[in-house]
Amino acid sequence: MMDRFRMIFQYFQSNSESVMNGICGLLALASVKMYTCFDFSCPCLPRYNMAYGLGIMFIPPIILFLCGLILNRQSLVMLDEWRRPQGHRKKDLAVIRYMCSSIVQRAMVAPVVWIIVTLLDGKCLICAFSGSMDPEKFVGFANVTPVQVEQLLAKVPCKDDELMRNNTSHKAVSRYLRCWSQALGWSILLILIIAAFLARWLRPCFNQASLLQARHWSNYIDIEQKIFEETCCEHSRLFAHKCILHFFESMRQEIKLHNFNLPREGEGDEGEEDLLQGITDQDQVNKLLETWYYDKPPLDVSQATQRHPLGRERSPLPRADSPRTHSKFPQHTNV
Repeated sequence: MMDRFRMIFQYFQSNSESVMNGICGLLALASVKMYTCFDFSCPCLPRYNMAYGLGIMFIPPIILFLCGLILNRQSLVMLDEWRRPQGHRKKDLAVIRYMCSSIVQRAMVAPVVWIIVTLLDGKCLICAFSGSMDPEKFVGFANVTPVQVEQLLAKVPCKDDELMRNNTSHKAVSRYLRCWSQALGWSILLILIIAAFLARWLRPCFNQASLLQARHWSNYIDIEQKIFEETCCEHSRLFAHKCILHFFESMRQEIKLHNFNLPREGEGDEGEEDLLQGITDQDQVNKLLETWYYDKPPLDVSQATQRHPLGRERSPLPRADSPRTHSKFPQHTNV
């Protein structure tokens, strides 16, 4: 069961734009579902209504925005690309801007949906601004003291309160604020639709080559990071395998009898030696990882001339003390 959940989580962290769009849609639907299930109850107190109403309107969108950033794998990839040392590969600011724009746009979907839904419903705005209304615009506050007016306006969202039952103007105040709230919600929705329409139709008017380049290298950076992590896991497994076999050399035959799926003598040694060639201790592994981080290799695969045992081109992991470590390692990771 845990393996299945892990596979699902890794699938949702893939680089596919359709998967990320699906996650954004799920977050948007979740925001609507949470609001419909949420029991909104205004405190109806003069000094707390605005804080509560605006808090319900804007704090959940912040949480949803952060969730959108967490679920998007490219957010960490973009930060790594932005903060990494220059090394042997220059950093393209256009790619970083494209990744940041894509991440923010997807993360903003669910918060915007929440805000629009709350405005169309109107409860939050009524709770937040009922105490700020001018009582002279409404008939029911003519012969009431200022203290009572403040209390009555604060209790407008509470329809079942005893003071509201005897006052006829609370419906007018509630209706007035709800109209403004819905008008604001529809206006924001219209502005967003117009902005998306203009961005969609005006995009061909700009440089499409730069957009294609930014999109391509954004996908490349994400895929390169994933393949590097997979290659490190494979190397760690084989490295641990060799260390364990060396430690339990006297018990090798007994371990085989207990069906630990260890290779027979000579089986798989060629592939393991190919991957572990020149990397035989912890210091060399640390040096190799440090070289990968500080000296990002240039994007050049012209020297990938060796053949993989299965027929694909692949350069084996170089020795950690090799002066050309930075130019060979990524070719192995791009397999």
